[in-house]
Amino acid sequence: MPAISIIIPMYGVEKYLRRCLDSVLNQSFTDWQAICVNDGSPDKSGEIAREYAEKDSRFIVIDKENGGLSDARNAGMPYATGDYILYIDSDDFIHPQTLEIAYSLAQRDGSDIVSFTYDRIYRPRLMVRYKLGMDTDNVIPRGIKKKYNLEKIKTRVTDDVYEYATERTHNKFNPKRHWLIKHCQVWKNLYKRELIADIPFIKGILFEDFPWWSRVMLRNPRVTIAPLPLYFYIPNFGGIVLSAKQLRIMKSLCAGIKDAYLAYKEMATEYQMEQWNKNFKWFFIKKAFSKIKYLDKSDITEAKELFADLYKTGVLSMPLSKQDEQLCSDIVEFIGE
Repeated sequence: MPAISIIIPMYGVEKYLRRCLDSVLNQSFTDWQAICVNDGSPDKSGEIAREYAEKDSRFIVIDKENGGLSDARNAGMPYATGDYILYIDSDDFIHPQTLEIAYSLAQRDGSDIVSFTYDRIYRPRLMVRYKLGMDTDNVIPRGIKKKYNLEKIKTRVTDDVYEYATERTHNKFNPKRHWLIKHCQVWKNLYKRELIADIPFIKGILFEDFPWWSRVMLRNPRVTIAPLPLYFYIPNFGGIVLSAKQLRIMKSLCAGIKDAYLAYKEMATEYQMEQWNKNFKWFFIKKAFSKIKYLDKSDITEAKELFADLYKTGVLSMPLSKQDEQLCSDIVEFIGE
């Protein structure tokens, strides 16, 4: 049984996959298994993963019919035997010490989650190069060569994840700003397997990380925050989120909001509900409603049905600011209630 199971969904990533798998192979920490889930990829992604599996038994390849990112992550979980789980998107890659640092901190602090971050210079750098028509495939991030001393890494340990997890923008004067767990990306954390094993991702939606992370927080995990740029995130220059119709994005966001709200309505303490409302719910409601202006007239009726369902479910309750109240009024006016 390995210490860490890494779940890597694969679809149409033959161009980037070797870099991703090499970043796993080159880890300073060696007690891992990598579960490569071939989600019906039409290219050579499955063949490339099998090359690695033939040379190193720590790589496991699972072939399945295409079902999307959530479905692929879910399919990998039954094969994960490690004490901890790490997710990597197959067009991204990780720092050589990612597993070493995350596992050491989890063991030291008895944490359910170790939270790190992504390199915030590398992604904008690639976006600029892409817009200028320059190469983006062979750019090596400067931070990947940095050597971290485990004894000198500054961390914060908390038993209240809601104090730090947020989607809100915080100004530079906030004393906790450096320690905030911003956004819901699933790949920015190492998780204890028993914490998340029975929390599936919602199949078939975009922004699936939000409802999943909302449910994870409900379990009151002990978290070690180490805001180190250990993950190298590749911009999706032409992928599903950027090219999808705005209605699909809206439908996905509404599905995630409703799923998370119902979970909190059933299981959350008053404090958890209040914090989730403040730091997550209204952000995503605003994001979903902002798609209205991009919709074709033929999609307006379905959009009204989506927000009417949220209204009837009670999702629009507990506005926490004048901005939230105005958003509620705008949605009510839109759906004709």
